[in-house]
Amino acid sequence: MGATVWLQVVGLLLLSNLFMTFAWYGHLRHFSVSPWWVAAFVSWGIALFEYLLQVPANRIGWAGGFTLAQLKITQEVITLAVFVPFAVVWMGQPLKLDYLWAALCLVGAVYFIFRA
Repeated sequence: MGATVWLQVVGLLLLSNLFMTFAWYGHLRHFSVSPWWVAAFVSWGIALFEYLLQVPANRIGWAGGFTLAQLKITQEVITLAVFVPFAVVWMGQPLKLDYLWAALCLVGAVYFIFRA
């Protein structure tokens, strides 16, 4: 797995996670007084962009030598890396020590999935 493949996969998954985090949780801030179906349709529209980035990321990673488990763990690490700033900055949630513990658990997951 080359550095170019790794950068493409991580870059595309990072962007796709930004879209998906807003699709899943952004409506709680911006559409909280709207009917649920309005939020669902807006989220669905945002999620389309997530899929337009996530699918190529996984295909590039798979063709470039990532295993299925490596793709999934990479996705989860990026998800947490995107979610924590989103929760704190965008949604105004308190920064919790639990985020650190979750990140440390993911470091262990990365170790076990990527070790030779």
